[in-house]
Amino acid sequence: MQVAVGNVSAGRQKMVCLYWVLFLLVLPSSWAVSYKHGDNVTLYVNKVGPYHNPQETYHYYTLPVCRPDEVHHKSLSLGEVLDGDRMAQSLYHIGFRENVEKKTLCQLTLSEKQVDQLREAIEELYYFEFVVDEIPIWGFVGYMEESGFLPHSHKVGLWTHLDFNIEYNGDSVIFANVSVKDVKPMPLEEGGGLVAGGVGVGGAVGGGITITHTYSVHWFESPLPYARRGERLRDHSFFPKTLEIHWLSIINSLVLVVLLLGFVIIILMRVLKNDFARYNVEEEGRSDDPDQGDNGWKIIHTDVFRFPPYKSLLCAVLGVGAQFLTLATAIIVMALLGMFNVHRHGAINSAAIVLYALTSCVSGYVSCGFYTQIHGERWVWNIILTSSLFSAPLFLTWSVVNSVHWWSGSTQALPASTVLLLLGAWILVGFPLTVIGGIVGKNRAGSFQAPCRTRNIARQIPTQPWYKHATVHMAIGGFLPFSAISVELYYIFATVWGREHYTLYGILLCVFAILLSVGACISVALTYFLLSGEDYRWWWRSVLSAGSTGLFIFVYSVFYYRNRSSMSGLVQSAEFFGYSLLTALVFSLMLGTVSFWASLTFIRYIYRSLKMD
Repeated sequence: MQVAVGNVSAGRQKMVCLYWVLFLLVLPSSWAVSYKHGDNVTLYVNKVGPYHNPQETYHYYTLPVCRPDEVHHKSLSLGEVLDGDRMAQSLYHIGFRENVEKKTLCQLTLSEKQVDQLREAIEELYYFEFVVDEIPIWGFVGYMEESGFLPHSHKVGLWTHLDFNIEYNGDSVIFANVSVKDVKPMPLEEGGGLVAGGVGVGGAVGGGITITHTYSVHWFESPLPYARRGERLRDHSFFPKTLEIHWLSIINSLVLVVLLLGFVIIILMRVLKNDFARYNVEEEGRSDDPDQGDNGWKIIHTDVFRFPPYKSLLCAVLGVGAQFLTLATAIIVMALLGMFNVHRHGAINSAAIVLYALTSCVSGYVSCGFYTQIHGERWVWNIILTSSLFSAPLFLTWSVVNSVHWWSGSTQALPASTVLLLLGAWILVGFPLTVIGGIVGKNRAGSFQAPCRTRNIARQIPTQPWYKHATVHMAIGGFLPFSAISVELYYIFATVWGREHYTLYGILLCVFAILLSVGACISVALTYFLLSGEDYRWWWRSVLSAGSTGLFIFVYSVFYYRNRSSMSGLVQSAEFFGYSLLTALVFSLMLGTVSFWASLTFIRYIYRSLKMD
C-alpha cells in the first residue's frame, strides 16, 4: 500500500512539475530591461528566408556572413520555437546611447560557390530578421534590379554596410530598425566574380573575393514611454501594410447577418405557431387511430429521438468541438486583455498549446457524458476516440510538414527536444485530463430527457425531394456561416500566412459570436424542414449542415493561395495546405457542435409543446 501511495504521489509531482513548465512557457519574455550609458545591448541574429514565403525560413548563419567562432544560441520559449525562431549572438557590438560610425564587423573571403549562394538568396528576395531587446529588425540581404528588354540588364548587389537606428526613452529601448538608404550595394556578377566599384571590397583572392562588412549605430531620443512602444512597431514596419480596416464592409456584413437571423427566427416562429395550433386542435378531436390525420413533423414523434448510428464517433465530435469552442473563446479573451502584443514572440502559439492540453477535460466530459445519456456502453473506447479525433490528424499532418522542413533545412522544423516536450504535454496532461473529464462526465450523466417515447420498430421514411438531400443542406448550411466571416477571414489569413499584426480582436469576437449564431439558426431551420418531410435522421444531418463550413474555408484557402498571395515552392505549399486542412477540420468540429446542440434544443422544445398522450 505504501508503495502504491508513493507511486501516486510521484506521479502527481511529475504532473504538477509539467503544469509549471507549460505555464512558464506561455509567460511573456518581454519585461522591461534597464540600461546604463555604455551598457551592451545584445543584437541577436535570427533567420532569413524568401520574402513571399513567410513560413520558409532558415538560420541566418546558413548564409556566408560574419559569424563568431563559437555560436551561442538564446534560450527560447515554446512559442518562439514553434514560430521558427533560432536566435543566436552576433558580432555586432552596440553600446547603449553610444553612436558608432562605419565600424568594421569582419572581413570575409568568399569562394565562387559562396558568392553564387548569396546571388541566389538575393534573387529570391531573401530578407533577414535581427532582434534587439525583443524588437524585431528586418532588412533585405541584397539588392536586385531588372531593366530593359533589348539589351536586358540584370543587376544583383550585396549590402555590406548596415545603419542601425535605435530610439530610447530614459534607460529603455523603444524602437530599432536598419537602413541602407545612403549605402551603395556591392555588385556581384554571375559566376562568383566581382564588378569593380563595389563598396566594402578588399579585392579578389585566389578565385574568390574579399568583402568587408561594416555597420553604424545612431541613437535617437523618443518621447514614447516603454509601455507604449508596441504602437511604434505597429505604425512603422519593414513590410508594407496591406491590411486596411474596411469598416464599411464589416458593418455591411454584420447588418446582413442580423437581418438573416431575424428573418429565420420570425419565419420559424410564425410557422411553428400555426403548427402548434393545428396539431393541438387535431389532438383534441382525434379518432382512435393514433396516427390518423397526422402529417409533418408530429407524425414522427415516436422516432425523432431514436439514437443514431456511430454514437461514439458523434459524441467524440461533440466533445472535441466543445473543447475548441472553449479554446477559441479563451484565446480571443486573452487577446482582448492585451496578453499578446508585437513584442511577445510566439505568445499565441504557446497559449494555444497550453490551453489545448488543459481544455482536454472539456472534450472528455462532454463526449463521455452524452455517450452515457444515449446508452453507449463502450465508454473506454469513446474516451480513446475523443482524445485521438484531432490529435491523430494533427500528428500525421505535422509529420509530413516537419519532414519537408527538415529536408530543406528550414528553421520551422522542430528540434527533438521540442517534439518530446509536446509529446509529453499530450501524454502527461492532455490525455489524462481527457480520461478524468470522461469519468466525471460518465458519473454525472443523467437521463436523455426525451419528451416522447420511441417505438421499437422504426417508421419508414418517405422519398424526399432533391432539395432536402444531405448535400443540398450542407451547401446551404455551410455557405451562410462562411459568408458571415468572409470579410474577416481575409484579415486572419493575411495575419497567419503573411506578415501582418492582427489587432482587431474586438471585431473578431463579434464576428465569432455571429458565426456561431448563424450556424445555430441555419441548423434549426434546416432541421425543421427535414422533420417536416417526416425524416427523423437529424442527428448526423445537423452536425454536417453547419459543419460543412470547414469545406468552404478550405476552398477559400486555395483561392487565397492562388490569387491573394505570392507563395510558392514545396516547403511553403506543404505548410499552407497541411495546416489549412487542420483549420477546416477545427471549424467543422466547432460549428458541427453548435449546430447539433441548437437542433437538439429546438426539437425538445417543439415536441414538449405538443399535447400528446
